[in-house]
Amino acid sequence: VYSTTRVDFEETYSPVAMAKSIRILLVIAAWYDYKIWQMDVKRAFLNGFVEEEIFMDQPEGFTTVGEEQKVCRLQRSIYGLKQAFRSWNTHFDEVIQGYDFIKNDYDPCVYKKISGSSVAYLVLYVDDILLIGNDVKMLGDIKA
Repeated sequence: VYSTTRVDFEETYSPVAMAKSIRILLVIAAWYDYKIWQMDVKRAFLNGFVEEEIFMDQPEGFTTVGEEQKVCRLQRSIYGLKQAFRSWNTHFDEVIQGYDFIKNDYDPCVYKKISGSSVAYLVLYVDDILLIGNDVKMLGDIKA
């Protein structure tokens, strides 16, 4: 895949959680005796969708005899794509807000969900997630 910044695409920046946000939430968890879970999203960057038209040579082993000159059009991000991190973050943001999480105004990688007396905080740092809350069942449902 060959691309040129600001010619083939515009946005590559994507936020990560601020260290002070993580520290504050860990203090809250310790103070209120909340549970803390850590998760890693496997192959996270492959989950983002690309907005631009991007073509690449066929991967080795996937070429069809007589059609070696054809190229593939990407529909999702792949590793090495400059905008992969941003497209993953955008996709994650849309999905997590669809589960009634509210994005923090101060830190765009911190989310909060309240359901009755249950509360959960979710922190995204690249493809790692910190899940903090007072209800193990709710945390389990979120993780699933």
